[in-house]
Amino acid sequence: MCRWLAYSGEPLRPSTLILDAEHSLVKQSLNSPLGAETVNGDGFGFGWYPSDQVTGGKPALFHSIEPAWNDQNLRELTQAIESPLFFSHVRAAGGPPIQQTNCHPFRYENWMFMHNGFLGDFVKMKRDLVFAVDPSLYPHIHGTTDSEVIFHLALSLGLRDDPIAGVTKAVQLVESVGHEHGIRFPMQGTMALSDGATIWAFRYSTQGRSRTLFHSADIDTLRELYPEMEQRLKLFGRHAHVVVSEPLNELPGAFLEVPESTVAILDESGYHHEPFLAHDD
Repeated sequence: MCRWLAYSGEPLRPSTLILDAEHSLVKQSLNSPLGAETVNGDGFGFGWYPSDQVTGGKPALFHSIEPAWNDQNLRELTQAIESPLFFSHVRAAGGPPIQQTNCHPFRYENWMFMHNGFLGDFVKMKRDLVFAVDPSLYPHIHGTTDSEVIFHLALSLGLRDDPIAGVTKAVQLVESVGHEHGIRFPMQGTMALSDGATIWAFRYSTQGRSRTLFHSADIDTLRELYPEMEQRLKLFGRHAHVVVSEPLNELPGAFLEVPESTVAILDESGYHHEPFLAHDD
C-alpha cells in the first residue's frame, strides 16, 4: 500500500535517507520490491521536529500529491534542514482519493503518526469507528483515510498518556467492529508514532501476515561489520537509527526485521521490542 521511514538520532539532513541512500524512500516510490505495490506515486508526506525546538514541540509537515520522485520542493526542503527526528511516507492509494489531506504523516499537537496497510472493508466499519472518536478530536480529521481514523481513535483511547495502550485499544476496537460486520481480517499494517522524543513502530495484522518492517543496526555495529564504509558512516552520529518499511541498502546485518505482532520502541537508549496483541498459537 505505501512505504515509510522514521529517523531518530543526532540532527541529520533528511535527504541523506530520503534521497541519497542506495534504496532510498524516493527510490522505493518507484520500485518497492517488498511492497504490496511496486510503485508508490500517489503523493507523499514529510514531517519533522526542528533541531532548535524544545523536545515535545509541534512537528512541521509538508504534503504533496505529486509523486515523490517528481517533486523538486521535497529535494530543496530535505537538503536544507536538519532534524533529530523525522517521518516520511510515500503513498499508493488503496481507495481514498489522492489529496493532500490524505497524505501521511498525520499530526495532533506534538504527535505524528503514519501507517502502511489498510482496514478491511473500511466502508462497512467507517461510521462506527468515526462515531467512537472523541467529539473534541473529530474536527481534526481532515481527510478520508482509514489511517487517520486509527490515529484519532488511539488519541481518543489514551494514546497521550500511554501510547502502546492507546494504539492497542484502537486496534482492538477496529477488530471488534470488523468482526461484528463479518469482516474476517479487519486490521493490516505497520504504524509509526512519535511524541518528538520516542518512536513507537508497530507491526500487526489480524491475519498474522503483516506488511514488512525493519530497523537499522547500531552505528557501532555497522562500523565493525563494514570498516571500509567509515567515511560514509561519519554522516551519522552514534545514536542514529532508522525504522523502515524495507531496507535502505542490501548490506547483510545492516537492517533487522521487526517480528510479527511486535512494537519496536526507539528512544535515547536504543531499541526495545515488546509483544503487541500477539496471536495465540
